[in-house]
Amino acid sequence: MVKINSVMHGSPSDRCGVKKDDILVKINGHGIKDVLDYMYYAADTEVSLELLRDNKTINLDISKDEYDDLGLEFETFLMDNKQSCSNKCVFCFIDQMPPGMRETLYFKDDDARLSFLQGNYVTLTNLHQEDIDRIIEMKLNINVSVHTTNPELRVKMMHNRFAGEKLKYIWQLAESGIKLNCQIVCCPGLNDGDELRRSLTDLGTLMPNITSMAVVPVGLTKFRKGLYPLVGFTKESAAETIDIIEEFQQVFLEKFGTRTVFPSDEFYLIAEREPPPMEAYEDFSQYENGVGMLRSLIDEFDKALDMAEWEGEKRHVSIATGYSLFSTISSLAKKAEERFPDLRCDVYRIRNDFFGETITVTGLITAQDLIAQLKGKDLGDELLISSAMLRRDSDVFLDDLTVSDVEKELNVKLTSTNSDGFELLDAIMGITY
Repeated sequence: MVKINSVMHGSPSDRCGVKKDDILVKINGHGIKDVLDYMYYAADTEVSLELLRDNKTINLDISKDEYDDLGLEFETFLMDNKQSCSNKCVFCFIDQMPPGMRETLYFKDDDARLSFLQGNYVTLTNLHQEDIDRIIEMKLNINVSVHTTNPELRVKMMHNRFAGEKLKYIWQLAESGIKLNCQIVCCPGLNDGDELRRSLTDLGTLMPNITSMAVVPVGLTKFRKGLYPLVGFTKESAAETIDIIEEFQQVFLEKFGTRTVFPSDEFYLIAEREPPPMEAYEDFSQYENGVGMLRSLIDEFDKALDMAEWEGEKRHVSIATGYSLFSTISSLAKKAEERFPDLRCDVYRIRNDFFGETITVTGLITAQDLIAQLKGKDLGDELLISSAMLRRDSDVFLDDLTVSDVEKELNVKLTSTNSDGFELLDAIMGITY
């Protein structure tokens, strides 16, 4: 049962008499506890609602087009509280956050519903058999954080005594026809090397219902006091991990016609290797996990540059980036300068003092590090940053400073760009639409 917060004017529910503050009990005879039940059972063209109003049961029937929304709104998107994580993973980034940041950054969600609705990855450790049965009944595909298929090692890595036995759900889901995207956060000395081979071998037995796998390197901040003594990847160990993954790519390609498993771009940056060509990423199924973004950015930028025409006045622009992408962005900027002699594009490598120098990705750069390291420099007409530095759909950095705060301190216009080569070149050239 869930309370109805409002009814959209003119919606099917409004027309049939549903009211604000009614309690939704059942749809077509099925109890409703959250958004998944609501969306699944409300998809029919003929919908019967059982409501509670002033402690009286009311039954209403609705006719609508298939999948049309009933027009009901609830207190929360999930119609329930978010499910928090029951693990204490040795590599958890949230446990490595500095104190004093906004409260939402410390919440660990591990909610299967957000996997279906927003693409989040979940460990399955807080699910039970009835949850798995519901996923299978509703035919909901899911994204799973596997990390290892070794039960004992999974317990150790996730500090959850149930983490190993919950692996059975992956097999149960795949064998029931559910499609799974998987990820492995790889930690040197724990689940790399032969353990990674074991995990990829085991998951390979569930193909083609394992549709993709991403392997990403552990990220380590300077705030690890009292935590498991992890080490980061070196150039050599990153290269070894790429070799293992590419070995399995070839096996899967020959057997299933798809590579399935992919190392994240960060492995290639750490190993100082050129990322593979576009076709090696197939349908970019793990793009949001940082797989293929680098290759896509380079190729898009080159295509954009080939087509670009610019007759503007002299322009001086700067780009701020993390250590890992500095070489790549510098190379792209140099190409733009060579193509357009009146264009000057300076690239600044920002050291991550906020989280620690071991964090080299651009998306975790804070406003205060930008200000501290760029203050007093000639940044030209505009400073470009990656939109990954900002909270989604906002102008707020991780440290809660804003774009306008940085503009004021550095006395320069700040523009954010997405990970898109065409958009980056437009921003460098000062082209707006």
